[in-house]
Amino acid sequence: MADSKTLAVYDEKAADYAALFQPFGLSRSLRDFLAAIPAGGRILDLGCGPATVSAQMRAAGFDPDPVDASPQMVLLANARYAIGARLGTFDDISGLSIYDGVWANFSLLHARRADLPRHLGALVAALKPAGVLHIGMKTGTGEARDGLGRFYTYVTPAELTALLTDQGLKVLWTEEGREVGLAGTEDGFVLMRAEKPQHG
Repeated sequence: MADSKTLAVYDEKAADYAALFQPFGLSRSLRDFLAAIPAGGRILDLGCGPATVSAQMRAAGFDPDPVDASPQMVLLANARYAIGARLGTFDDISGLSIYDGVWANFSLLHARRADLPRHLGALVAALKPAGVLHIGMKTGTGEARDGLGRFYTYVTPAELTALLTDQGLKVLWTEEGREVGLAGTEDGFVLMRAEKPQHG
């Protein structure tokens, strides 16, 4: 179930969030992710926010499916980009072999730790064989709320690797760093890109 306090923050601060993460061209992680997706491929942008990344995907010739649980983020995304962003939570992800790629960049960190295997399982099922998953999470341990009241599950890189490999994915790339987010604190993060097997 989506966390109501977290959604309320994103509804209230949708415009602030969009302004904070205004892009300057494709990020390296997005560029490398797209390079692994077939031309014109279908990509789930899970927790799309203002859908800036989905717009970049579309401009690069891909077919994004932007989904967010915040009604205000979805409204903002469609007002800005007319991109077909739709309302949905992690629990709404279903279907088999739909997507060539899944972009879950700092979205699943708002799920409960106990729910992460289930959500990742649904994403893997929705990926086509040889599909690619990108995930970004904040690093640390435990579960907590930030200064704005948003719920977070923190993971270690080893824990995230295990979560992905337990779902049958092969981790291809990992990067760690630190970044200042909406709450104004500098937090550690980990990015990973993983691939679903071609067979099996």
